[in-house]
Amino acid sequence: MYFNRLSRIAESEVRVERSVKRIDVSYKNIETIAGFVDILVIVFASGFGGGLYQYLWYGQVTGAEVNFAVGVANSLLYVYVAGSRGLYRLPVLLEPSRYLARIFMTWAIVGLFVTSFLFFIKGETAFSHGAMITSAMLQIVLLLLARWIAEKASRSMMATGSLAGRRIVTIGEPDELLRLSAALLFRYFGLNEVARVSVSAKHGPASDDLLVDLDRALHEAREQGVDEFVVALRWDSKELLETIRTRLRASPLPVRLLPDHTIRSVLGRRALSTRGPALTVELQRAPLTPVERMTKRALDLLGAVTAIALLSPLLIATAIVIKLDSPGPAIFRQRRNGFNTQPFVIFKFRTMTVQEDGATITQARRGDHRVTRVGQFLRRSSMDELPQLFNVLLGDMSLVGPRPHALAHDNEYKALIAKYAFRHHVKPGITGWAQVNGLRGETGRLEQMVERVRLDLWYINHWSFSLDINILVRTCFEVLRNRAY
Repeated sequence: MYFNRLSRIAESEVRVERSVKRIDVSYKNIETIAGFVDILVIVFASGFGGGLYQYLWYGQVTGAEVNFAVGVANSLLYVYVAGSRGLYRLPVLLEPSRYLARIFMTWAIVGLFVTSFLFFIKGETAFSHGAMITSAMLQIVLLLLARWIAEKASRSMMATGSLAGRRIVTIGEPDELLRLSAALLFRYFGLNEVARVSVSAKHGPASDDLLVDLDRALHEAREQGVDEFVVALRWDSKELLETIRTRLRASPLPVRLLPDHTIRSVLGRRALSTRGPALTVELQRAPLTPVERMTKRALDLLGAVTAIALLSPLLIATAIVIKLDSPGPAIFRQRRNGFNTQPFVIFKFRTMTVQEDGATITQARRGDHRVTRVGQFLRRSSMDELPQLFNVLLGDMSLVGPRPHALAHDNEYKALIAKYAFRHHVKPGITGWAQVNGLRGETGRLEQMVERVRLDLWYINHWSFSLDINILVRTCFEVLRNRAY
């Protein structure tokens, strides 16, 4: 079959030569780079071609600014149209000879449109017919040359592994996975496969074997630090698809369904080459977009750095008082689950005589004899949480988010509350929506934790920059009420 043969060809293109020093380029940036090169080529051809014609015909060069302006307009319009037709995608750059007709037709249509517009506004008086023809001839020659160079450069980067795609875990049925090599996934979808998990519903769509395989995929995703899951199933495997969707909701990563072999065969090479990712189906979105994550991280860094700078004398004084009050370290460390259930070590001022971090942990209660004298004040004022500002700097936590629980409690509540794992779809926070709505301190009853999870999920589904600011302001007033112990 065509795609099996194509997979073997693509495999030969991605052999990594370890000895070659390389600069990694994102797969998504290839289109941008190729488009930018075409803009430079067209602008140069317009300016140089028009100037060359005037010099050879009239013995002088005039109207250089007009040539430049026409070149800029022509180049921007051409790149926009070519990009919308998928002519900058990697498969097209790797085999430009197969798409020369499309490239030429796009260039010709855009050129005719620009020329017609110049005649309409009487621009031909400043930009003569001869200059137009000379510029056009130079444009098409340089555009084809640029495509040839892009082909060589793209193949070289693939051979040396310099192109970086989105890291994925592929989950699919054996028959579908056989037809999807790692190289084909990269070439047509920009996906860098770091692990693949074969699943089958032969023992039922909710069999233990299937659930174990899906849990292994979740584990691989956390361990490998992937960007998303990709599902490769026959599109009529509805029950299996629904089981996979349900299980993967425990992860915050986006999930995409690839076109199956039947659909790829019908569409053929050209459709995949020029459309690519548009053919995939989004099964699950990431809770925050890249821009939203950047905005939230900027707020975290600004808030944490400012707070540490202002509170550093208080932090030092508190650590000294703790050491003088009772034996033990000033900082209490405990393992918690963070974003995507990745464990991290949380920092808190020590408030108790014990430092539990095992399979069984007893929550602090009102009047708990394990709490030290200084610890009582620190817990009432929530000052024991201040060292978590350093967790925010390290990127393990956010200023605002679901409060992280000890690993023992996480394992307990995950088995009791169906949507508990969804809390890990964002970074845990020093404060959160549940805390400013009165759910601070001990959760002695299961109903309290169920309500806390409900509020945490509401926060994740309704996140906004203004909501984070609102929670931070309300936290200041909530702390003054001394509800914690």
